[in-house]
Amino acid sequence: MTASARIAVVIPALNEEKSLPLVLAALPKVDDVVVVDNGSTDGTAVAARAGGARVVSEPRRGYGSACLAGIAALRDPDVVVFVDADFSDHPDELPNVVAPILEGRADMVIGSRALGNREKGALLPQARFGNMLACFLMRVLYGHRYTDLGPFRAIRFDSLKKIGMRDRNFGWTVEMQIRALRHGLRVCEVPVSYRKRVGVSKITGTVSGTIRAGYKILYTIFRHSLSRKA
Repeated sequence: MTASARIAVVIPALNEEKSLPLVLAALPKVDDVVVVDNGSTDGTAVAARAGGARVVSEPRRGYGSACLAGIAALRDPDVVVFVDADFSDHPDELPNVVAPILEGRADMVIGSRALGNREKGALLPQARFGNMLACFLMRVLYGHRYTDLGPFRAIRFDSLKKIGMRDRNFGWTVEMQIRALRHGLRVCEVPVSYRKRVGVSKITGTVSGTIRAGYKILYTIFRHSLSRKA
């Protein structure tokens, strides 16, 4: 795969009309940008179109549901990049995230906030603990050392189709990392920067969201470890 590979970006978005324009403005030029409006009640879809993105509607709430809808709308790219709509990631670092794939060194790349520069307070304590626990369990159960479940990631489109993603909510990121290992993908991490998001997190910003996300992540890790199917 060369630098001429076609790159698509999928951005799941729920009520992110204030942050989404910042994300779209910071993205380097790519071949396709799909914003998945996950049942927003604000002007998220309007902001996405104003920023030059294609808009896909997925009224069924859930991070995984939004990602799956975005994948279904893609036009056969070579590489798919996932980035959040809250402007906590640095979209301008996309070239660093896709570089290992374009250079033929990896099939999937995780942007690791643990390895990169983090603004103070950007990654909440419960998120840091959850990441550490999930990565520790994956190392014990699957034999691979991840440092993060970061949402900023890239994967070859043919590899993405091969692993058969299914999760429709909080287990999406960890499911992708586990399925990648079980399907023998070449996986690596690159450092990415992280800042405080615009607005309040719908997951780690609330007690109920933190509990539900933590439960689903742990459930996903153990469920896959007990299954013989990839």
